[in-house]
Amino acid sequence: MRPRPRMASVNGGYEYAARVAAEAEGERVLDWLARRYAHSSADTWQARVEAGEVDLDGATARAGDRLRAGQRVVWRRPPWEEPAVPLGFALLHRDEHVLAVAKPRGLPSVPAGGFLEHTLLLRVRRLFPGVTPLHRLGRGTSGVLLFARSERARRAIGAEWRAGGVEKDYLALVAGTPPRAVFSIDVPIGPVPHPRLGLVHAAASDGRPALSQVRVVAARGAATLVAVRIPTGRPHQIRIHLAAAGHPLVGDPLYVAGGVPGEAPGLPGDGGYWLHAHRLRFTHPSTHERLTLECGPPPLLRTGVDEPAI
Repeated sequence: MRPRPRMASVNGGYEYAARVAAEAEGERVLDWLARRYAHSSADTWQARVEAGEVDLDGATARAGDRLRAGQRVVWRRPPWEEPAVPLGFALLHRDEHVLAVAKPRGLPSVPAGGFLEHTLLLRVRRLFPGVTPLHRLGRGTSGVLLFARSERARRAIGAEWRAGGVEKDYLALVAGTPPRAVFSIDVPIGPVPHPRLGLVHAAASDGRPALSQVRVVAARGAATLVAVRIPTGRPHQIRIHLAAAGHPLVGDPLYVAGGVPGEAPGLPGDGGYWLHAHRLRFTHPSTHERLTLECGPPPLLRTGVDEPAI
């Protein structure tokens, strides 16, 4: 598919709906909104309520309305301009059960962080309605992204993914030179404080188990190209683990040495780093054969890359 240009555009707006839980019985609408959607201040929610953007069981809500369990609260977010991102993608594989595409660096996988229509999911669904993404790649990460086209594929590959049977190979550009050519990182990953988000995934002693297997591919002066296989799939695992090993990804705005946010950290979706999902192996849900899908890396990650598998 021919690449489409970066462009900013106004989307059609979106409705965020939720049911009131029993523990919120009697809470004011304004307090409930500010607590549930803490990314915006109480003053911001006050303005949205006063603008008539919030409904309570189909009627326009007031800030002081008291909630009852089971009520439906809807915020009708007005249309907004989404940032310019690369909107093209390449088709890597297609059959009646699975679809694989090459995600460009900078395009979000799914709606989040102010992106709704400028996402790979929406772009793919315009051509292949009803597909279900089987995993995600960070906005700044490029490479193979897999979708299910049938319920059979969604169930089978999803189960294989949870069981650790899907092989995922990445290429990354890291700061410094690792002291060993081949090594593993098993630092647990869990939520830690972030000044703008409240919490973000990072290296945490009480986090969930995670494993990354790393191999040095080529030296790049003050940086090194490495291949990484991740038997587990925690959020931002490769970025966190390589930073925890003392070699954060070059240009990473969030994670510093130690695998935690820096003193003035960016957001998880901020770009600048170089990470590419190069290869994906899984069992095809119909043929039951191992299928290998590859996506060529961007130019900066190509030198010396013949066989990135660990």
